[in-house]
Amino acid sequence: MRLEPVIRDLASVGGNFAVLSVHLRGGAIASHVMWVDADDSHILINTEVHRAKYRAVQSDPDVTVTVMDAANPYAYAEVRGRVTGEIRGPEARAHIDALSRRYLGADYGSPVRSERVILQITPERQRTWNL
Repeated sequence: MRLEPVIRDLASVGGNFAVLSVHLRGGAIASHVMWVDADDSHILINTEVHRAKYRAVQSDPDVTVTVMDAANPYAYAEVRGRVTGEIRGPEARAHIDALSRRYLGADYGSPVRSERVILQITPERQRTWNL
């Protein structure tokens, strides 16, 4: 399933934040406010491999991502799907710098503790509100 163009645009332009919800091993759900990006087929989340959200999607790749319009928080998109791929190495590092420039105006300044990874989330269900 391809990502709906209005959702792709909301996730890939400007400073719109997303909430990534993952299933923890004990059954609880954890939600993380994240920078977000998208291509034509995936929601893209950049994280590090040592983080709890990454470990959670390794054991259960089903996730929900809600992207809110920064100009109107009552306008949003929800994507339920699965982490179906990842991108590591220089491409993931370059991606976090690009996201940081988009959200903060400068390259990513925090030290990388482990390894950057882009999670590719393939949509299974998509919906929008007020977009």
